[in-house]
Amino acid sequence: MVEHTIIPYGGWKRCLQISNGVMDLVITLEVGPRIIRCGFKDDRNHFVEYPEQRGRTGDSQHHSYGGHRLWVAPEERPRTYFPDNNPVDWKQEGEWLQIRPPAETTGFRKELKIRLDPEKPVVTILHRVTNLAKAPQRISAWALSVMAAGGTAVIPHEPFQSHSERLLPARPLVLWSYTDMADQRWKWGKKLISLAQDPNVASPQKIGAFNTPGWSAYLNANQLFLKRFPATPDEQYPDFGCNCEIFTNNRMLELESLSPLKTLAQGGSVDHEEQWLLSRNVRPDVPEESLCSSIESLITSTV
Repeated sequence: MVEHTIIPYGGWKRCLQISNGVMDLVITLEVGPRIIRCGFKDDRNHFVEYPEQRGRTGDSQHHSYGGHRLWVAPEERPRTYFPDNNPVDWKQEGEWLQIRPPAETTGFRKELKIRLDPEKPVVTILHRVTNLAKAPQRISAWALSVMAAGGTAVIPHEPFQSHSERLLPARPLVLWSYTDMADQRWKWGKKLISLAQDPNVASPQKIGAFNTPGWSAYLNANQLFLKRFPATPDEQYPDFGCNCEIFTNNRMLELESLSPLKTLAQGGSVDHEEQWLLSRNVRPDVPEESLCSSIESLITSTV
């Protein structure tokens, strides 16, 4: 059974905790839309929280806060970095919890709809961006989970096919101007690309990809946070065709997924769905085959 409780959390007086007794989420109600916590009940938060930003509300500056957020891609200032510093409305609609902030001066209204499984550590997040402006806007819904320091992100390679089986490329792998493929935080494996979060290394790193297996994961303290998302090959995606990106600096690591680009007339919306899964006793230092097997088993058990 899923329970909803208003609690103080992280310096904010009013947050909404939703729990099934196995895992819980905490959603800020004084700022947002923002899911500031995700974890097993009474256990560590998989998301980062910034102590100096806890409890902030109401000003006009952009604050990162941590947690999980919804942005608009392609990334550009000031549109993408619109401050989410004001209270949000919430209501229950059947199995779904709806979180909706005020409309932005950018012309967008953002919305999260959250459904927690009654028994399993599984949650579905629907991200929606609606264009309220008169002019059409071409955008992607961009979902960013900002993970706590000290873990390792992994994304899968495309399924292996030999040269004789497939002559055409499998997918784009996109680099930023500051991407350093010689950085020791990267590991370029046969089945996985890994990026470690290191609190002692401040320089940022980022890659993007078109990820047809449709998942990315973060391993931290022998627990795994996995997110699943769609991949639609016939659609156009931002950033040279990315539906999946990972970014890190010395404070956090972001697991990012993106919807296809859509041209929205006034009143039009773009939706993007993720599914989050949690698992215990998953070690990051096992062979790739073992880690991939654990992840595939976790996905299969929730389908």
